[in-house]
Amino acid sequence: MTLNFTRRALLAITAAALATPALAQDKITLRMSTPASETDQRAVALAEVFAPAVAGFATYEPHYNASLIAQNAELEAINAGDLEMSIASAQELAQFFPEFSIFATGYVHQSAEHQVAVFNDALMDPFKKKVEDELGVKLLAVMYLGRRHVNLRQSKEELTVTTPADLAGVNLRMPGTDAWQFLGKALGANPTPMAFTEIYTALQTGSVDGQDNPLPTVVDAKFYEVTKQIALTSHLVDLNYVAFSKAVWDKLTPEQQAAVQKAAEDAAESGRQKQLAKEADLVSFLEGKGMAIYEPDLKAFREHVQAQYVGSEFAKSWPEGALEKINALGN
Repeated sequence: MTLNFTRRALLAITAAALATPALAQDKITLRMSTPASETDQRAVALAEVFAPAVAGFATYEPHYNASLIAQNAELEAINAGDLEMSIASAQELAQFFPEFSIFATGYVHQSAEHQVAVFNDALMDPFKKKVEDELGVKLLAVMYLGRRHVNLRQSKEELTVTTPADLAGVNLRMPGTDAWQFLGKALGANPTPMAFTEIYTALQTGSVDGQDNPLPTVVDAKFYEVTKQIALTSHLVDLNYVAFSKAVWDKLTPEQQAAVQKAAEDAAESGRQKQLAKEADLVSFLEGKGMAIYEPDLKAFREHVQAQYVGSEFAKSWPEGALEKINALGN
């Protein structure tokens, strides 16, 4: 018996197949690309908490050290259907949506707990919706990266950082986006764009004078081997978002969506608590490696940095009243 299908019938069958949610027995592969190493606390949290929680219907496949997708190209890869997950920064999102620069502004977030309160507040709803609608990326949870500090090759005897004026002429590695570069200038330094994977060698050779990252990242990447001091500027309580493909999300059943959402939140909380504990222990570790660690004039830094944003192009993109709402959640 020969079956004759009209073109319309074939199209209808194809459309129905594409619209069918992923079946429970058909495991999906969730490729996650990050420039971080496999020992980075965010990566560990996803591998140890997220992966087992979704194992019934999904295979979690992490790719570290930007080995699958180049740094800062992950969101575009998700949008193009070439990637399912990433750990995205507010700075990356600001490349597409300038208003996200508010979450990458110096001294805006006050603590890890403040980050969670902001992410879960209604003020974030329009931010999240825009990313979903225009980029095809769903932001599932906020991950605490840590407090970023200035880490330099020079010894404290050669250069003591007390105020932003002390960073004049210092080539400080910063990621290459406009938001990062602006923050570097606001700190008083000469920001130098560079991929994360190139920092160690650049510090070793003197191509840059320093870099800014939280203490756990300094240790994880062994930057203490090629630097001599850390000024505890705490200029950014840094965060990442668990970014997930909206196209993949829409193919999941409601039960699977709930499982993915909870898995992301649980992973973020696990990583947050471990990162906070790790930060508390690392000062003595780094001092034991011979590094000078001290706190500069934070009031001078805070006032200088925030003043740079007043009237800037970044501030113009912020929704009216958003900064005040963020500040109120930290009080």
